[in-house]
Amino acid sequence: MDRRPTPRGWALAAAGVVGLQAGIGLGSLDLVRVGVLLLALPVAALVAALVVDATRGRRGLEVHREVRPDPVHAGQDAEVRVDIRATDRAGRARLAGLRFSEQAAVELSGGRALRARVARAPDHATVRYPVHASQRGRWPLGPLVVTRTDMFGVVRSRTTLGTESRVAVWPAVVALPAPSDVLVGEPDRVALGARTPSTDDANLRDYRDGDDLRRVHWRSSARRGALLVRSDERAGMRPVTVLLDLPVRATATEWTISLAASMALAMLDSGHPVRLVPAGSRTPAPHVHARSGPEARAALLDLTLDLSPARTANDAEAAVLDATRRLDTTRTAGEIVLAVVGPMSPAGCGAFAHLGDAGQGWAVVRADGRNAGDARESQLTATALRRAGWRVAQVTTGEDPVACWLRLLGSTR
Repeated sequence: MDRRPTPRGWALAAAGVVGLQAGIGLGSLDLVRVGVLLLALPVAALVAALVVDATRGRRGLEVHREVRPDPVHAGQDAEVRVDIRATDRAGRARLAGLRFSEQAAVELSGGRALRARVARAPDHATVRYPVHASQRGRWPLGPLVVTRTDMFGVVRSRTTLGTESRVAVWPAVVALPAPSDVLVGEPDRVALGARTPSTDDANLRDYRDGDDLRRVHWRSSARRGALLVRSDERAGMRPVTVLLDLPVRATATEWTISLAASMALAMLDSGHPVRLVPAGSRTPAPHVHARSGPEARAALLDLTLDLSPARTANDAEAAVLDATRRLDTTRTAGEIVLAVVGPMSPAGCGAFAHLGDAGQGWAVVRADGRNAGDARESQLTATALRRAGWRVAQVTTGEDPVACWLRLLGSTR
């Protein structure tokens, strides 16, 4: 609770002190009385503010905050609505004399004061204002700041009401062209072997992580000794793992995350089961399926909220290699592995290249473009992955994601 005199209150107090001293110096009783009166007014108002706490309305006021949309993508706007409702007669009386303002993280306010529209009714008030999500992450919003001024306007009381909220900001994503005709064809279906059921299997295939258990064919599963599920028109769609490293520079990290998220969503929209594996993740997330609807997209994007840049280039490479070791090779057999990585050492390239042995490897090798050495290291990494059978596209941080994606789809081994 912050209580302090207003400019008017300070002016009255100063005038009271001057009048009191002048009255004593001149021996004027009237000046002394005026000085005491002027000085007593802000002092009495301050004491009253201490006794009559404006925040006692917490027991009679309820605050509800809503953000739409939530989560929001970086670079987009959202609207915040705060409802303050009085629950009793005393709360309505306190509500009438309160002024409202909101606190927001710089990543939502841009460092500027929030301009809100306030609508009042006898028993409630509504505060609306826009925010601009400038950066991916989870950012605080609130609590509501309430201000009350006494009837003479000499003392202002300020405090907070309600609780703090968190706004989730997903990375900026770009709609990429559907890749199904390029990445999945008849040769891929043959390569899948037992994963693609024949007519003799009565349209059954092996169970994959994330499949709906209601599709399990229990009689055939018991006969074979392994779980089998009924296939559908998407049965031949390979599962996809999108692996991304986290660079040292923050701008490169945001660009990498946006590109990887866009690639993951493009594969999901094409019907592939998809999982997003950030470097350094302890346990790879399960695959999600487009049939889950918006929840599938949200599950992928939520994995990016708490990612942060690597501390050093060595840490970034070590995190990528650790993520590759944690991927269960029995589950990646026949998968498409899409990777967004930076330059790696020869030893790192050798260890990373084996990730595509059990399926298809597609890599976007990133260079920051700040010096010739960075471009040379990126070229060496791309060459090593191509020799290992990967399809590779070399890109520069900040390039248009669509151009990077099309270059990857048009690349050759």
